[in-house]
Amino acid sequence: MGRTFAESAPAWQPPRRPADRAPNVVVVLVDDMGYSDIGPFGSEVPPPVLDELAAGGLRLAKYHTMPLCSPARAALLTGLNPHRVGYATVANFDPGFPGYGMEVGEDVPTLAELLHDAGYATYAVGKWHLTRDSASNAADDRRNWPLQRGFDQYYGVLEGLTSLFHPHQLVRDNSPLDIDELPDGYYYTDDITDQAISMVKSLRAHDPDKPFFLYVAHNAVHGPLQAKPADIARQRGRYDGGWDALRRTRFARQIADGLLPEGTKLPDRNSEAGFDVGPWDELTPDQQRRYARYMEVYAAMVDNIDQNLGRLTETLRALGELDNTVIVFTSDNGGTGEGGAEGTRSYFSRFVHQPVPDDWNPDVDLDTELIGGPQSLVHYPRGWGMASNTPFRLYKGQTYAGGVRVPFVISWPAGLRRTDGDSGVRQQYQYVTDITPTLLELAGVRRPELWRSRPAQEPDGVSFAPVLHDGRAPSAHTEQYCEMSGNRSYYRDGWKLVTLHRPGAPYDDGEWALYDLRTDPTETLDIAQDHPEVVKELAAAWESAAWRNGVFPLADGSGALARRNPAEERFHRPLTLLAGTPELERYRSSRLVSFRSFDITVELDAHAASDQGVLVSHGDQGGGYSLYVEDGRLRFAYNEYGELHETDAGPLPAGRRTIALSAEAVEGLRWEFRILLDGVETGRSPRVHQLIGMAPLQGISVGVDRRSPVSWPVYERHRSFRYTGGLRSVTYSPGPPAPYDPALVARALREAAAAFE
Repeated sequence: MGRTFAESAPAWQPPRRPADRAPNVVVVLVDDMGYSDIGPFGSEVPPPVLDELAAGGLRLAKYHTMPLCSPARAALLTGLNPHRVGYATVANFDPGFPGYGMEVGEDVPTLAELLHDAGYATYAVGKWHLTRDSASNAADDRRNWPLQRGFDQYYGVLEGLTSLFHPHQLVRDNSPLDIDELPDGYYYTDDITDQAISMVKSLRAHDPDKPFFLYVAHNAVHGPLQAKPADIARQRGRYDGGWDALRRTRFARQIADGLLPEGTKLPDRNSEAGFDVGPWDELTPDQQRRYARYMEVYAAMVDNIDQNLGRLTETLRALGELDNTVIVFTSDNGGTGEGGAEGTRSYFSRFVHQPVPDDWNPDVDLDTELIGGPQSLVHYPRGWGMASNTPFRLYKGQTYAGGVRVPFVISWPAGLRRTDGDSGVRQQYQYVTDITPTLLELAGVRRPELWRSRPAQEPDGVSFAPVLHDGRAPSAHTEQYCEMSGNRSYYRDGWKLVTLHRPGAPYDDGEWALYDLRTDPTETLDIAQDHPEVVKELAAAWESAAWRNGVFPLADGSGALARRNPAEERFHRPLTLLAGTPELERYRSSRLVSFRSFDITVELDAHAASDQGVLVSHGDQGGGYSLYVEDGRLRFAYNEYGELHETDAGPLPAGRRTIALSAEAVEGLRWEFRILLDGVETGRSPRVHQLIGMAPLQGISVGVDRRSPVSWPVYERHRSFRYTGGLRSVTYSPGPPAPYDPALVARALREAAAAFE
């Protein structure tokens, strides 16, 4: 530099660019999809887009994952075993141990961060579920939200499940969206695909060369099962033959396609207590009709995913980029049995994971035609989950193959060309931690040893790019531990040691079963007694891996998973929400009411005789409550997991008013509600079961019932029904917890143990 421009030579920092012709990368991750649920892996649902990708690409027949969603996502996006990242289970717990930290550490680079720093644009849409539920609110520091973990843009739902017609909290980038109503015909899978396509189009409008990484994480096909009417109609009658016949036909296709070796045995129906499935032919005609409808809805969701994948690939084709795009399609874990033996039309009353009284109803009698629509939150009977996982045993949550073996299709026309005679099926063992190192190698990006000025955690996964290029190449991933809720397994060179752990049972060697997957890929013959030396060797290997990866402590009967960070005590303080406050996030809302008595005080500055609308609402069609004014009368609606109770609390005179809704927690996990007007009781509801677990799914709204309504009849009359009068505030005053609050029970167990010692 001289004293003037004329005496100086300019210089510019070179832009970060990956290698020439670096491919785009698209990862499509489906939620709870079983091994056989797409055409390339045996399904009868016609998926033209996936069929085309598989026909020109590759199928990994022995790809394995974690048996639950958050751990699988953490492993996929980091290349590390999930306990090391802090995801021993779903991101809805916080018991205070490293394996349950539910945060990606600062020394763990994600796939998005690595590609971003190499010059890629990075986008994510759909389900995140790597942010702890207590950190999903707008006041959080967001350090574990998508944009802080390497993505340029994000659109979707931070938590693990949602309504596909009325998602409970949409987030764009770093901000929850405050939406009263969604447009008619709205469907979440279509929406996130629209957003993904828009991100890609916008990138190409601004930069014709920059490659991108797009992470499309579907909430489908996780429960509650919901599909568009036209998609359901295409599946009518397809499943009238039942799950037994479906397993046989899917298995035959798998053998014919070379996914499984000749001589593989299709296991008998799952028979383990609590996971068992009965014969389809022994169901009544009414049961068969209803159960078939559940599967029609599920298949419609799969079909819709393929349709939306087609819209995305057509966009890439129109841009001339489909050939140079790596597309991965897979599932986070296997198909689920959480719908129970009969299925449910009341998803959240089945999905409570808490001891419940004898009169608890895990199903609500709804018209079969409503199954799959916005008024029902349903899940299929576990017989269909068994069929989804054909030919493997058990389900999501277990470390048997049904929980961990899922479909995997990869396509890259420009870079993964098959030679003559290559069927495209790969039989080598691969694991979810291998995805990040493989995609980095295909993109020509090196994982650094230092990350953010500190040593990066070493990866556990290994690239399977050599296997993709040459079907004869051996897998570099030869052994792997797994653990989920006490279920354990260890794989080494074709041997698999595995348990089906019963909660509260001791962790001892008597739980182990041993299978030789080289001759018994469907885990039908336990040979542990024949090979005690192998059991001992692999059990010791599992123990060593568990200590190295932060698996301990294992869950037991102490109630430790009910523990929460003491800092959350502030969530139980009284809270005043002024008129115009955006919707309170789901978890934050639940802390005000869950397992306790509570009071809600509504202050009206000026109510006119003509004013009407919702004063406060909390929840949706899966369960919730709403206090509203209609035709001059004060009314209370309580949605008991799909069963609606209405209470008329009498006229609401004009003027300045104080309205109180008082909920008393009584025995039997019930609430008793009283409505008071200016201190005088004017209405009382019958005793109703409390909303626990994931219910209410939607948070608290003041002066409106946003998106999914508590009362469908009110929604049909008034939509979101915003209050027209002068609403000043709504105050929640949490009362004492009930004696059956799991946190109190866990504390009592700890104190009793300490006293005993």
